[in-house]
Amino acid sequence: MHKDYRNYAALMKALGDETRVKIFDMLTQGERCACKILDDFAITQSTLSYHMKILCDSGLVNGRRDGIWMRYTINPDTLEILKEFINGIEASCNEIDINCCKGDQRLNVFMVK
Repeated sequence: MHKDYRNYAALMKALGDETRVKIFDMLTQGERCACKILDDFAITQSTLSYHMKILCDSGLVNGRRDGIWMRYTINPDTLEILKEFINGIEASCNEIDINCCKGDQRLNVFMVK
């Protein structure tokens, strides 16, 4: 299976800001109008637009125009890609062969569990 590390990095970069993580979390509750997202932040509409552009450009969020406002939802396809990547990391960590480096003190740095 080919892993698109550039895409994974872009997704993580989009979530690499506390405001965007909070917005993403808000969208887990369903579609939100930009005006409702703004209500939860002390930021300007242009700052929100900046954050939403990053989330939309990454593919994590879909936006649609509704009159003068935008409405946003999580893109389930991209979310699934991110979940599969994270789950793959977890599965790999569970498969570490601790006997392959027996006696190697460096192993402790890489052990997740």
